[in-house]
Amino acid sequence: MDWIIGIGMMALGIAVVVLLWRNYCLRKEAAQFAGKVEQALDAIVTGKEWKRQGELTDSLWDRIETQLAKAEHVFQRKQEESLREKETVKGLISDISHQTRTPLANMKLYVELLEEETLSGEGTGFLAKLCEQTEKMDFLMQSMVKMSRLETGILQIRQEKQDLSETIRRAVADVVPAAAAKEIDLFVDCPDGMMVPHDGKWTQEAVSNILDNAVKYTESGGQIHLSVERQEIFWQIAIADTGKGIAVERQAQIFTRFYREPEVHDKPGVGIGLYLARRIIELQKGYIEVRSEAGKGACFRLYLPV
Repeated sequence: MDWIIGIGMMALGIAVVVLLWRNYCLRKEAAQFAGKVEQALDAIVTGKEWKRQGELTDSLWDRIETQLAKAEHVFQRKQEESLREKETVKGLISDISHQTRTPLANMKLYVELLEEETLSGEGTGFLAKLCEQTEKMDFLMQSMVKMSRLETGILQIRQEKQDLSETIRRAVADVVPAAAAKEIDLFVDCPDGMMVPHDGKWTQEAVSNILDNAVKYTESGGQIHLSVERQEIFWQIAIADTGKGIAVERQAQIFTRFYREPEVHDKPGVGIGLYLARRIIELQKGYIEVRSEAGKGACFRLYLPV
């Protein structure tokens, strides 16, 4: 009887070993399969050369490999189409920029010449409107070109370790005349020597756009506060104003292209500034948030990674 039990225990032990071995083999095959899929997807996404392995069979991997090959073909075709579209847009932007530069320069020159002439009261008013519209057209064209170049990747963000305080100073200098004209007080709390990886030119553009909005929508005698603070994983640039504020239900829309709030259509602008600012910060792996209530001013916070 004992020998029967012994044989049974041995058989059970062998069965357990076989099951463990089969489990090991299945796990190994699953890991190899996952590795092949990961390698193929990585090659497809990064544009590296990827070739199918072996001859076609009816195995699961070969069926998956066939679908991956189709996906690679579609992905490559889309990439080629995207590159062609970018080249086309690049050419159009270049043409538009070139074709409008000379007429706008001539219009500005003629306006300056007319300003030296003696005009009637009505003529002086018309000239002021012509000057305003010329500047608006120039601003619109420049904004459109910037937006298009960023979107199509023609202009690349180049992050270099440089003094963020210098970038902030240049951005503030851009809006000082407009703020002074409206008697708006500008307060800046920005320590010197903050060496932060960022694109100085485009970050200045983003900060200037938000400051410009703050000046535009803050009444005369108001205040704008700009502060820079290092947090755990981000540098925070906060811009707070005492302006008209933004209703909560509209705050998701203000960063879209050409969006302008209904009650500010009498103010200059085309609704691109905040869109550009967000895009510029996002291209530097940062983000922008806004906190505001209607009639209680707004605070925009720009975050750049440490």
